[in-house]
Amino acid sequence: MTIYAAVIGTGFAARKRVEALQEMPQVHVCAVASRQLVRAQHFGAQHQLAACSSDDLWHDRQLNLVFICTVNADHGALVQQALDHGKNVIVEYPLALDVEQATRLVELARQRQLLLHVEHIELIGGLHMVMKHHLSAIGAPYYVSYRTFAPKQPAPGTWSYCPTLLGFPLMAALSRIQRLTNLLGPVDFVTCQGDVELDPESELKYFRRCLYSARLRFCNGTLAELTYGKGEGLWQRSRYIEIRGEQGCLSFDGNHGCLTTATGEHPLKAAPRQGLFQKDTQMVIDYLLHGTPLYVQPEDSLYALRVAAALQQAVELNKPVQVEA
Repeated sequence: MTIYAAVIGTGFAARKRVEALQEMPQVHVCAVASRQLVRAQHFGAQHQLAACSSDDLWHDRQLNLVFICTVNADHGALVQQALDHGKNVIVEYPLALDVEQATRLVELARQRQLLLHVEHIELIGGLHMVMKHHLSAIGAPYYVSYRTFAPKQPAPGTWSYCPTLLGFPLMAALSRIQRLTNLLGPVDFVTCQGDVELDPESELKYFRRCLYSARLRFCNGTLAELTYGKGEGLWQRSRYIEIRGEQGCLSFDGNHGCLTTATGEHPLKAAPRQGLFQKDTQMVIDYLLHGTPLYVQPEDSLYALRVAAALQQAVELNKPVQVEA
């Protein structure tokens, strides 16, 4: 069986997908598509691919797999079109910026017996694997601190700094929430405060900095504090997570961590993040060819999206919000 695949998008994720697919003998990459045909043509020339618009893809009867690697605001509509035309779909998170739309898409894929895979490569990365492996050593968890800061001086003025294209920042940064729900289970309620500093000289209202501080109370009693920021004025890059339990603590600063228990401190190191798009792509192909189970289900991503939507609502209402089951 040959899988005929196409990629929509021309950025980093699209490049990683094409590079992975072109190494697989069972896959033929038909084309690359973009909202701007000239960008698709430039990308296609670099990777020896035909270029087209996304509308042109749906008329290719051989095509049975589509990778959606575009701006967040386009995800939902493109997934809908792909499913309507009988194509299996892989989409970078988030599935959509609207929870109701995302819910309909998950149900549509199920009804049509098509693959809908929402990429969450953080779950197959070294950091998550190590944390999950050692989580039982700290006993029942009761507190999490999770901080990521990505400074940019100056802010780049790309789509990922445009609220209309990016969406609510904690929805765009869904991997943080997905990591926590994968480790700790469902969330009871959330609170959140945030600040977005817009660029007054930008006609499209790009932001210079976003900074959000959220609290998630999990159904198992764990309190998690999630802080996320990117842009100007943050100065120092940081990716730090700690989980404190009744019998110990797990902490990671970048890929270097420590397990602390009654027996002392035990250094831990996570594998680097390189190669995760390739690993995710191979898992998708193995699923389609051999039925090998995938590491995440669309319902899992949909639940994390519901948590993100509750955080957005908490910011707007300035009060705690219950998370739908």
